[in-house]
Amino acid sequence: MGQTLTEKILDDHLVEGELETGEEIGIEIDQVLTQDTTGTLVWLQFEALGLDEVQTELAAQYCDHQTYQFDFKNTDDHRFLRSAAGTFGAYFSRPGNGICHNVHKENFAAPGKTLLGSDSHTPTPGGLGQLAIGSGGLDVAVAMGGGAYYIDMPEVVNVRLEGELPDWATAKDVILEMLRRLSVKGGVNKIFEYTGPGVESLSVPERTTITNMGTELGATSSIFPTDEKTEDYLARQGREDEYVELSADEDAEYDDELVIDLSDLEPLIAEPSMPDNVVPVSEVEGVEVNQVMIGSCTNGGYEDILPAAKMLEGRTINRATEMIVAPGSKKASEMLAREGWTAEMMAAGVNYSEATCGACIGIGHVPGSDSVSLRTFNRNFEGRSGIEDDNVYLCSPEVATAAAIKGEIVDPRNLADELGDLEAPGFELPDAYEGAENDIITPDDPVDDDLVKGPNIGDVPLKDELDAELEGPALLKMEDNITTDHIIPATQDILMYRSNIPKLSEFTLSRVDDSFAQRALDSDGGFLVAGENYGQGSSREHAALCPMYLGVEGVLAQSFARIHKANLFNFGLLPLEIDEDDYAQIEQGDDIEVVDDVAEAVRSGQEEFTVRVDDDWELTATLDASERERQILADGGKLSHTKKQADSGSGAPADD
Repeated sequence: MGQTLTEKILDDHLVEGELETGEEIGIEIDQVLTQDTTGTLVWLQFEALGLDEVQTELAAQYCDHQTYQFDFKNTDDHRFLRSAAGTFGAYFSRPGNGICHNVHKENFAAPGKTLLGSDSHTPTPGGLGQLAIGSGGLDVAVAMGGGAYYIDMPEVVNVRLEGELPDWATAKDVILEMLRRLSVKGGVNKIFEYTGPGVESLSVPERTTITNMGTELGATSSIFPTDEKTEDYLARQGREDEYVELSADEDAEYDDELVIDLSDLEPLIAEPSMPDNVVPVSEVEGVEVNQVMIGSCTNGGYEDILPAAKMLEGRTINRATEMIVAPGSKKASEMLAREGWTAEMMAAGVNYSEATCGACIGIGHVPGSDSVSLRTFNRNFEGRSGIEDDNVYLCSPEVATAAAIKGEIVDPRNLADELGDLEAPGFELPDAYEGAENDIITPDDPVDDDLVKGPNIGDVPLKDELDAELEGPALLKMEDNITTDHIIPATQDILMYRSNIPKLSEFTLSRVDDSFAQRALDSDGGFLVAGENYGQGSSREHAALCPMYLGVEGVLAQSFARIHKANLFNFGLLPLEIDEDDYAQIEQGDDIEVVDDVAEAVRSGQEEFTVRVDDDWELTATLDASERERQILADGGKLSHTKKQADSGSGAPADD
């Protein structure tokens, strides 16, 4: 039996386990990346592990989320990250140089390599045949020190593409169609592998739009085979020597298959406030639009902005609509500027922003009250834009630009008919991706070689070993699809404390209940209760670390998002799965007691736990964990576990 492309890359990097669906495997990591909201903890943990030099082929530190340096806290974080990169041997991308996924794609992503990143959209370079996975920062720190990355072998799903995209349909519509069919939970513990004759009609940037937003399906990763389009893209980047031909065997077997005929696609749009709330644009025409934004790691490349510029040539945007372009990289900005397209957009009334993630997480360009914002981003979770009651739609650059011209949501095909002289802009690559390279500081020529820590940068708190008895109140009961943005908001006034856990923890779950943090501290322990898909969204490990700091002992949920569940293990919080009926019966404030000797049960491999509620009734909860994860949990989290191993002489810190 042949292998899928996913299996080939995993097999080539396998250090432990077997490639059987659901079985835990350990893989070697070639490249790692981290960004400024997660990077400070990565390097503080790397330092705490006693490691002194990066062991992966390549490590890259980007500053892309809070580039506006509102006060010394942001600037100090960036200076610390630059010093960490210089001290330990990583590339450093300066603030304003661009979003990690875009800059990494331009400079480092390579077919056949493995990439681990402390950002949930790390799978972006799957569009050029790299197996890339998002994770918590502690996993990145261990991998960067030479340790394996452990994960349950996902299902591999064949997404067969047929046909070609018609005019006005785009790669964004491909992934929106996936979300419409499968939902934000449809990709959990799966890797989507794209095959079929339709693949060759898509350029690498179009493919990376699809792999980037595959994260919104809950997928572990997404990947395309390599071909002439991949080789051509790398040549335009000046990296043609990195091309490797990769594809699945003809007789490869997949766990499931999905077929999409590209020829049947039309412009789609995700309505507020979930990426899977997808409908044809034609169904929501006429909605007044107050703000339009083109950018993000999904659609912020030169190739994404150029169609908008072509559509705006000789035109102006509606006077009641604000339009902002936020490129994914400074190189994209420079190329568009040198070709005159930036001036063309500005003449049309567009505001140009720095190359940053900012607006995607509510830092800058926050929509107004009772307004509608159309964005080419990947997420529209309620409140993520920076205002609680937002109305954010997700769409392609073409749909967004059409709305900016019309002042309301409009199918661009209908706008073209109305205007008479508006042609579909198509998709065009530059002859070469050329621009200044001095915003990336190499490990061979660092600015700093000692760590520089400002007063807002603290230590990483450690948790004690798991107790035999776990008891406390149900501190908060939540619904389905609670995101990491609910747990730790990413707005600039909060996330500036990302390196100061005592302060950051004050905002834990404040978007759900602003009294939670104080109640958790006062209770001296307790549990969180949630519905399905708890912890979806960002990879930020703060969403596990801050509850741990407040004394939370565990989470009872109907199901967990992959990265967040791993982060709960990494910080010593017990993740127990409960069924729908028991979830419905638990009330906030109920006393929760895990009846078993918890520490012994976790270490011994026990799967079912008896949980007593209010001394009145009992339920059975399940712990789905590998032997390795159980040991980590029992030791109080991965950092405590790894330090314990090192202290006992049972292995180097990175050999977890």
